[in-house]
Amino acid sequence: MLIPEKKLNKYIFRGYDIRGVYPTDLNKEVANIIGKSFGTYVRRLGHMTAVVGRDNRYSSDELAESLIDGILSTGVNVIDLGLVTTPMYYYACIKLNNPTGIMVTASHNPKDDNGFKFAFDERGNARGEMIEEFRDFTFQGDFDSGEGKLSFYNIREEYLELFKKSLDFGNRRVKVVIDLGNGTTSCIAEELYKMFPIDVDVLFGDSDPSFPNHHPDPCVEKNLEALKKRVLETNADLGIGFDGDGDRLGVVDELGNYVATDKYMIIIIRDIINKVAKKEFLYDVKCSKSLTDEIEKLGAKGICYRTGNSYTKAKVKDDNLPFGGELSGHVYFNDKWPCFDSGLYAGLRLLEILSKTNKKTSELLEGINKYYSTEELKFPSSDDKKFGIVDKIKEYCKNNNYNINDIDGVRVTFDYGWALVRCSNTGPNITARFEANSKEKLEELQQEFIGQINKYNV
Repeated sequence: MLIPEKKLNKYIFRGYDIRGVYPTDLNKEVANIIGKSFGTYVRRLGHMTAVVGRDNRYSSDELAESLIDGILSTGVNVIDLGLVTTPMYYYACIKLNNPTGIMVTASHNPKDDNGFKFAFDERGNARGEMIEEFRDFTFQGDFDSGEGKLSFYNIREEYLELFKKSLDFGNRRVKVVIDLGNGTTSCIAEELYKMFPIDVDVLFGDSDPSFPNHHPDPCVEKNLEALKKRVLETNADLGIGFDGDGDRLGVVDELGNYVATDKYMIIIIRDIINKVAKKEFLYDVKCSKSLTDEIEKLGAKGICYRTGNSYTKAKVKDDNLPFGGELSGHVYFNDKWPCFDSGLYAGLRLLEILSKTNKKTSELLEGINKYYSTEELKFPSSDDKKFGIVDKIKEYCKNNNYNINDIDGVRVTFDYGWALVRCSNTGPNITARFEANSKEKLEELQQEFIGQINKYNV
């Protein structure tokens, strides 16, 4: 029986996951349909068990319960993890040797949003065409019937043990402020960080999915103002913030300055360059030339790839790269960690480096090339319009014979800098970022390309 679009909004099927507003786009009925579709889809792929976890959002319990009921109704078994961070869900799939599953989360999106990150099999999180195929399959409404069995699993202790095995702190005792942003990391972060020889100050550590203190995105600098203030007040060596489901981080140095993820990646690559055999590192199209310059200085190879943790994580794993990441705060360690994104682990890796040096966090970035960059800028644009607008900007660039990379939207490279315009895959937005070797050139880039966005985004 075909599923009518008035019952299921096709635009919740996005580039990396399913995501929408509760209860208009996502509700019990929609979650049940997704569960039935997912169960049927994976069963026909030969998989009979799915792992399910949920974040701390108000709607997550209800959606997870209905989702699980849908999966069970197809004859597929469910292992329910309960309340976990997304990285805990990833590790549970590894420990259970079961890559099939769904994490109920909207990550860093506003409090009224929710969503499903899902994997059918060993290919990892569904993305791109995989999600489009699943969307079309779901609307067909041809679902299996059966009686799956529900069981429960607690990954907590095994997850804590993984950290113990993957870190080796030095003699210096470092002081850190961790901003949990009232998100899902509140279920484990304080206990985890206090296992190590560091002094820990916890900010916004209570679980509160209304996110009363700031929006749960640590890679937007304005969300880190309280963290910056606490770092300076307490003379901490470092400040680290986490997003709503715990797979991303944001960093503040001892001076209260925001350290963008591409700068964090420079610190990590400098540290591991002589410890890994394969000297190739992945970064996404939004990252600064400071990072690519540093990789070249170190005699390593940089791989520029499309944005999206489903894509970047799979690329790091498939190519067996030692490390990679993207500007949004997702980073993937593949040296002594099982190649999934964990903001808590990424923060501890930086603390581990500090514990073995007398340098301050800001000093770990000495000698990098200086550029002037914008933050990632967002321009609201409906999901049915935004792709056409980016296509028109790409055509504009081709007509001007610009040097373009179109692996993800369009990134235009000039002698003095670059401009990126692409569609967000997590919301109804066009995103852009600009970088140049002078403030004047940066302003010129913004005027040209924001002008093009505004020209068509009407």
